Amino acid sequence: MSQPENSSPACVLVAGASGGLGLAICRELIARFPRAKLLTVSRGELPIAPTQSHLKANLSDPESVPTAAEWLQSQPLPNWVINCCGTLHWDGHLPEKNLLQCTDDALFRSISINVLSHLHLAQALSPQLRRHSPLTWASLSAKVGSIEDNGLGGWYSYRMSKAALNMLVRNLSIEWGRKLDFCRVVAIHPGTTDTTLSKPFQKNIAADKLYSPVLSAARVVSVLAGLKESDTGRLLFWDGTSIPW
Repeated sequence: MSQPENSSPACVLVAGASGGLGLAICRELIARFPRAKLLTVSRGELPIAPTQSHLKANLSDPESVPTAAEWLQSQPLPNWVINCCGTLHWDGHLPEKNLLQCTDDALFRSISINVLSHLHLAQALSPQLRRHSPLTWASLSAKVGSIEDNGLGGWYSYRMSKAALNMLVRNLSIEWGRKLDFCRVVAIHPGTTDTTLSKPFQKNIAADKLYSPVLSAARVVSVLAGLKESDTGRLLFWDGTSIPW
């Protein structure tokens, strides 16, 4: 059975839509696919065009699963899902440089936001999926979550949580690949983007390696539009090339 064309979704769901990159992705989707229905989820309200249906929910909370599932039942089934939820630092916490800086609280919080927010959305969406309805799922991940690529160490809780997210994506690609006729499930590293997530570390980044949210958003959407069946279950760079797990 030939794969359906993936470059023009009729409905897209963006989670973590109020963040710097999430909001830029929403705007890119509106510009590129003006006829598509845009569904958004975030912890707060969203200041963009009213061509959307918005759910205010904290996807790190397990109570968000029935809330999101009920909301999804009243919406068109999304062709694309882009989950942008993630955190690197917060008040009182920066990425750990060594083992003795690690705390249970930081690891639990990293996993809650970087992994559970993706797991909970998948749990809410899964019962809605239909065998003959194509699905593209993308979790925004990070190259530092690659075990094979890690040559520097440090950043324990962030690396560990992103590695766990990558495994979640791999598992979803297998489970949904059995359930659906047409399924592309990937993790994407968007590159270091000029948002609050990267602010404390930008002085160490070369100017040509720090990307605007507009550029990163365009790249992410282009990667999704160009996905092939063979891409499912992979960790992809912003140009669509593979990163080792």
